[in-house]
Amino acid sequence: MYAIIKTSGKQYKVEVGTALEIDRVAAEAGEEIVLNDNVLMLSNEGQITLGQPTVPGAAVTLEVVEHFRGPKLIVFKMKRRKRSRVKKGHRQEMTKVVVKDITVA
Repeated sequence: MYAIIKTSGKQYKVEVGTALEIDRVAAEAGEEIVLNDNVLMLSNEGQITLGQPTVPGAAVTLEVVEHFRGPKLIVFKMKRRKRSRVKKGHRQEMTKVVVKDITVA
């Protein structure tokens, strides 16, 4: 059994036991998050259920493992012949979660 979920504007294919790195969520480490309205597709023993846009009654339970910051990305802008250079760095705030359960009503 697997599901396609949407969180933070991105889509992920998840199965029970899958570890994901998603954008930071407002939950402490060890807490569980239930995604009710974010299940886009469900596959159960070869039978596929597509949502319009979400699957009614389906839920995915995630357990927050840790919060961390992603790798440093360098953003460099330059305008030639103008002596204009801008160098910035960015590290995205991330959360590592593990899929505990996929339920269908």
